[in-house]
Amino acid sequence: MTKPPSSQLIENLRRQITSLENGRRTEKDGVVPCGCAELDRLLPDGGFRRGSLIEWLAAEEGCGVHSLALIVAREACREGGRLVVFDPAEEFYPPAAVRLGLEIANLWVVRPENQADELWALAQVLRCPGIAAAVAQLDRLDSHDFRRLQLAAESHTALGLLLRPWSARKEPSWAEVRLGVEAVPSPESAEVRRLKVHLLRSRRGAGYGTVEVELHEETHPVHLAARLARPQADARSGRAV
Repeated sequence: MTKPPSSQLIENLRRQITSLENGRRTEKDGVVPCGCAELDRLLPDGGFRRGSLIEWLAAEEGCGVHSLALIVAREACREGGRLVVFDPAEEFYPPAAVRLGLEIANLWVVRPENQADELWALAQVLRCPGIAAAVAQLDRLDSHDFRRLQLAAESHTALGLLLRPWSARKEPSWAEVRLGVEAVPSPESAEVRRLKVHLLRSRRGAGYGTVEVELHEETHPVHLAARLARPQADARSGRAV
């Protein structure tokens, strides 16, 4: 009977695969800051590496994950390039993106008729040199399509921002970074929204962490609301996140 591989062997193989994948990157890929210095410090690279996928898991509807993703997209577009937003449900509101600081002239909105068309179009967009970032909400995503999107993102420098439900945390991920976002009680001021961001997984470094940020509705900068927290128990699963 064949003996199962040791945990040390598996860890060594994981490191070798990560090293080979990272070797495909060049310095020109660069790192995109999050728009929040405290969140940047939570990430192994001090931001999001261009030519990668970032997975945002929303703990609940309306938790602010869309705003956070668009703020990161805004930062990715600062040095040029367009933002593509996939909007099959026709719910995207361009004036809200303008309030976040996005240039409407550099914004494209794509409304595919079905998920197959959306996945195909997203892969093409991620391969396009003129695209700085793409935002898509994908409730369902199998491993084959996920891997295809990863390879598309790594072929150029576009940042793929995938918005997914909290239940997706149980699924394998090909994203460079997986983050969980949940809303927390905000101050009485209606102009401030407070969010908790969990680093759930990073391919470029071990460790977890949590940081609270504030979205100010008037200007939409992201500010630190509390110190960087230690990993906490996830109330939904009873595990550390």
